[in-house]
Amino acid sequence: MEYVQERVTTLHALTDHRPDAPTDRAAVVVPMTEREYGTLAADRVLSTLETVDPARVIVPLRASADRAGPFADWLDGFDLDVETLWCDGPRLASLLDARGLDGERGKGRDVWLALGRALDEEFVVVHDADTKTYSPGFVNRLLFPLGRGYAFSKGYYARVEDGSLYGRLFRLFFRPLVRALGDAGPGRRPDVIEYLSAFRYALAGEFAATSDLVSRLRVQRGWGLEVGTLGEAFGHAGFADSAQVDLGRYEHDHRSVEGPTGLADMSRAVGAATLRAVEDAGVDVRYDGLSERYREAAETLIDGYAADAAFNGLSYDGDDERSQVATYAEALDEPGPDTRLPAWESAPVEPGEVREAARNDLDAVRGDDRSVGNVAAENDAVSEAATDDGQTEPAPGED
Repeated sequence: MEYVQERVTTLHALTDHRPDAPTDRAAVVVPMTEREYGTLAADRVLSTLETVDPARVIVPLRASADRAGPFADWLDGFDLDVETLWCDGPRLASLLDARGLDGERGKGRDVWLALGRALDEEFVVVHDADTKTYSPGFVNRLLFPLGRGYAFSKGYYARVEDGSLYGRLFRLFFRPLVRALGDAGPGRRPDVIEYLSAFRYALAGEFAATSDLVSRLRVQRGWGLEVGTLGEAFGHAGFADSAQVDLGRYEHDHRSVEGPTGLADMSRAVGAATLRAVEDAGVDVRYDGLSERYREAAETLIDGYAADAAFNGLSYDGDDERSQVATYAEALDEPGPDTRLPAWESAPVEPGEVREAARNDLDAVRGDDRSVGNVAAENDAVSEAATDDGQTEPAPGED
């Protein structure tokens, strides 16, 4: 039956019901980049949040100095208590550098900054702004389990668009990788493998948590954010205090496999975060032969996807999916140095300091105390320094 339970409590969208939830006690974190400025999708998300009326909305913004001010002005036009947290200003960069928190500047780092600012509220919701099918029920559904005593809630949905199956990084990389990790030897599968397997869309960007749990999360800086969060939730919430909720129809941007922001690059970060989460839980990962076990698991799943697509009259290119598996297999290796940002409960910086630095940066580009040109030049210097250190700047989203 569709409403069968997993090892984590699974709430199904069997009707269009919008459940009661503690939205008035929640901060909603919506990471954005300058590409979302004025888009129909972002406008729909914010306009819909007006009807949800959460306690606060925090937008960690990745944007150049000349776009940050107009973007913040646009956000201020919505009937919401919006805090624009500009993540690319020089004062904020200097603050983080002075506290030993400099490093890769990706989506996870931006979300981490916003999570610190969200801790004043009882609950925190995180979701993206590129959703074409955003509904006021999404926030309520994510928060509903928290109002019933759960500590962590994850969204899931089917990625079927344009007559095809999407969610490729989850279907073709994460799922078979976790299966391969669980099939590494005799005996019962480790609990962390069972936990990761229980989530129907582990790489979805939509989750909610109590502020107490959020304060304990170590956060991946880039594309490993979603699975890294799941690994942390396993350690602090476990099966008993975790839930997943059906968000129904959900459409957002797609990515190519190759290229500097493509799924191949994303798979490296997702693979490293997955392997680190498993190792954190005390599992001795057998790397010898892991790539082969992964490809075997993926091949079995591809047969299933092909049958499911045919059953639903969808197009399906098995050769292309196998080619993607071969590409992703090259990403499997032992995780490198741990660059996660610390839990806010023990971070060497206070959320108020982050807010002050980011606000001063934003005031500056809005012309309150010095010219946009000077700030832009200083910001370019910060960006060049990051590039010189070999850091990357991932964009949000998964496909």
